[in-house]
Amino acid sequence: MRKLFCLLLVLVLLPFTFAGAEETAETDQAAEATPAAEESVEATPEPTAEPTPQVTLTPEEWANAKVPYKRMPEPIKIIPYDELPPVVEGQHHYLLLCIDQWNRDPRPAGSKPPTGLGGRRRDMYGNTDGIVLVTLDTRAHRIMLTSFIRDAIIQKSTSTETDEKFGRINYVYNDYGPEELCKIISEHIGVRIEKYILFTFKQIANIVDYLGGVDIELTDAEINALQYTVLRGTVTGPDGKDLQDPGTHPAGVYSFKTTEWAKAQNAKTDAKVIKRTGGCSAVLYMRIRKFGGGGDFMRTQRARTVLSLLADKCRTMTWDDAKALANNILENNNMTNMNLDDMLQAAEQAYSLRECTMEELRIPVDGAVRAINHANMMAQEVNWPVCRDAMYDYLQNSWLVMDEDDED
Repeated sequence: MRKLFCLLLVLVLLPFTFAGAEETAETDQAAEATPAAEESVEATPEPTAEPTPQVTLTPEEWANAKVPYKRMPEPIKIIPYDELPPVVEGQHHYLLLCIDQWNRDPRPAGSKPPTGLGGRRRDMYGNTDGIVLVTLDTRAHRIMLTSFIRDAIIQKSTSTETDEKFGRINYVYNDYGPEELCKIISEHIGVRIEKYILFTFKQIANIVDYLGGVDIELTDAEINALQYTVLRGTVTGPDGKDLQDPGTHPAGVYSFKTTEWAKAQNAKTDAKVIKRTGGCSAVLYMRIRKFGGGGDFMRTQRARTVLSLLADKCRTMTWDDAKALANNILENNNMTNMNLDDMLQAAEQAYSLRECTMEELRIPVDGAVRAINHANMMAQEVNWPVCRDAMYDYLQNSWLVMDEDDED
């Protein structure tokens, strides 16, 4: 059964908002990226906390309000963790995380927030630039993916009634650990989350490679972003040419797959250097942010494109194929609080939903975000009550569907 849960993971671990990566091909530099610069219940309760009404401004008025770019965030109304409703019968939530590092040891349990000169925060363990909540609804037969943008402003747990403190959501793991990130996300979206699994970029690339790579349709802008970033022998165009070849390349479907030439080069490469593979180049594609417009929001869409393509491959797997894939994934996660019993339970849930079409929600939803510069930190201020309402509706729809089915 464990293999089924892992099969689900490979279908859902990719809709991450990867850190912007058209800058350099870290895969050809060194094995370890350096730290980033400082900068069920028996009853049937409601699936999330009750929607929070907008008392002073409509969502449209909030989004369009003329406020200074450089300022303090507005106070955030959260729902304390101990006041959250219990998880709904039939719904199961798993938080999948990806840190912005190719190789990185897990954050030691009980570690204090790392600091540098002057007591400033320090990126020592990696920031979770990929955050996706996977919801398996075995009653309504749904798989739901909720992705979070990496630079959303959240209220820190160190806040008090008189001293509210803010930070970026992707800093929480590095500073306080994955359990704290589960708690903070729960309080902001009104859904109780307890289980998590964390990956590195390289671990995701390894899974893509194990599945034989992926074919992606590239636009001209994406080709320009990748041509001198991906490594030779890992991306081949519709004309059969390597994307690293000089000159122009036509828009179309490109194969992100390790060629025999690249495999031969990898055999000669120092073991400390990350190998050139189609999976690594696919990760770089998913991390495109500055080309083609759309920023982090379009980057999330690129990751979902890869998700869909890999999901198609996984749907045709045999039981033995799934077992082999599971072994690969079990070697490619960085840390988790799920034990064997948790894995078995999740496997049963995943198996019952293997034919489902994945549904997606992005937090923040449209119209519930605006740019902000807080403490010299570029981020996104989120209208969390509106997002909680959207999350409530998103999960509640499953119950409405089931009620209609039950009446037939």
